Amino acid sequence: MTNTTSNEQLRNIWEAAAPGWAKWESVFSTHLSGITDELLDMAGIKDGSKVLDVASGAGNQAIQAAKRIGSGGKVVASDISATMLDHVRQSAVREGLGNIETLESSADGFDASMAPFDAAICRFGLMLFPSPTKAVKSISGVLKPGARFGAMVFTSPQNNPSLSQPMKILLGHANKQPPAPGQPGLFALGGDGALENLFKENGLEDVQTKITSAPLRAANVDDALTMMQQAFGAYRAVIADLGKDEQEKAWSDVRDCLSQFDGDGGYEAGLEVIIASGRRA
Repeated sequence: MTNTTSNEQLRNIWEAAAPGWAKWESVFSTHLSGITDELLDMAGIKDGSKVLDVASGAGNQAIQAAKRIGSGGKVVASDISATMLDHVRQSAVREGLGNIETLESSADGFDASMAPFDAAICRFGLMLFPSPTKAVKSISGVLKPGARFGAMVFTSPQNNPSLSQPMKILLGHANKQPPAPGQPGLFALGGDGALENLFKENGLEDVQTKITSAPLRAANVDDALTMMQQAFGAYRAVIADLGKDEQEKAWSDVRDCLSQFDGDGGYEAGLEVIIASGRRA
């Protein structure tokens, strides 16, 4: 992804990844419930809240929020991918939840005439948007005065080697450079003060941040590789223009890299994230 990535390109990336993400989201998210609760806490989500979930994906965090707010609240799960939202609706039915609605929208395209929300969240999306600045302004514009927006992003490449090392390998095979500072990317907002400053510079007050971590586990390295291949849109996009043989060689090198996290108990790698929360004036 580059600073010239458009919303239409982003939609295409995640439409292509949606079936794989729906298949693997439960594996990816199984051990994220604790840090997702921290995100919900920092966004001030409670019983009866009306919540906007931005870049909902297949809806894991929307489900978690919907269970917290109860029947008196509502979650609007938004995503740029219509196929992702199909999976959100299916998940809500399976969970017996009637308090989730869906909205197909880019993060920078919310209508200020929407009924205002008590809180908004975005888990692992903000750093990939073409313009995080426009997204924060758009999200803030549909919050009630005093309501909070909470976002979770990855910190540094050094503290997330299971994500950064495979990305470096794929970029090398595609003869591409990592995103420059200010461009969309997995670690675009993980640097010191980056997420906090983004919030403050776009009108959010009382900005709070917290660094925390969680494990990413899979049955084995082959499952971890398949999850990355099928579900991680940012990785798929890097080598999408390569031929089949070149892609297979790239993924083979990624598997060799991921094998360092495979052990007798299965595949386990640590994820370090930063959560920020800011209040609309």
